[in-house]
Amino acid sequence: MTNRLRLLAAAAVLSMGCCLSVASAQPPATSPQRATSTPYAGDLHVFEGPNRDGKLQIDRVMDILHIQHGSAIADIGAGGGWFSVRAAKRVGPDGAVYAEDINPAAPKFITDRAAKEHLPQVHAVLGTPDDLHLPAPVDAALLLKMYHEIANPVPLMQQLRASLKQGARVGIIDRNGNGSGTDHGVKQRVLEHEMQQAGFREVEHYDFTKEDGEDYFLVFVSAK
Repeated sequence: MTNRLRLLAAAAVLSMGCCLSVASAQPPATSPQRATSTPYAGDLHVFEGPNRDGKLQIDRVMDILHIQHGSAIADIGAGGGWFSVRAAKRVGPDGAVYAEDINPAAPKFITDRAAKEHLPQVHAVLGTPDDLHLPAPVDAALLLKMYHEIANPVPLMQQLRASLKQGARVGIIDRNGNGSGTDHGVKQRVLEHEMQQAGFREVEHYDFTKEDGEDYFLVFVSAK
């Protein structure tokens, strides 16, 4: 081999090494995160519509979640406590309702409301986007129109699963949407996949919580 050929071969090897080095230094591609609605932080009275009980058929929801006297319940994303006070009346003084929300204004609002309605079994809980801060295991949990606001649902739902008593049921009521802008919702198939990743098994599904059928009500139990 001539000196010229030797020099060309060496240059080619060096060039290949540089390309491999640059390629290996680039970070691996990541899958895009689904759109997430901004958590609600407005007027906590907004969900107190006079017909909401009937439209949601909330008593039927509680029946399906096996909420009864003495149960311990988690109301995840409780807002102003609309569901919390209804669950509290169902579980009675021997039960407990943990009304969790990440809005700093919610705990005081719920505590004041529970005091006015003489419901000491309601316990307001200030959570964070990454930690529910549930103080005790629960027999059932409801996520009412808020799942689409959870930015990292799999680890948060894994944490919820660790707070469930044996046989506990988790109900999620949400709507088919893409979570972007004012479209508050998440596709049912996306939610089901995320819950499966978090270690849950879907046992029932319903569409009676809204007349147009856009809302869905899914029930999960721990798969392990």
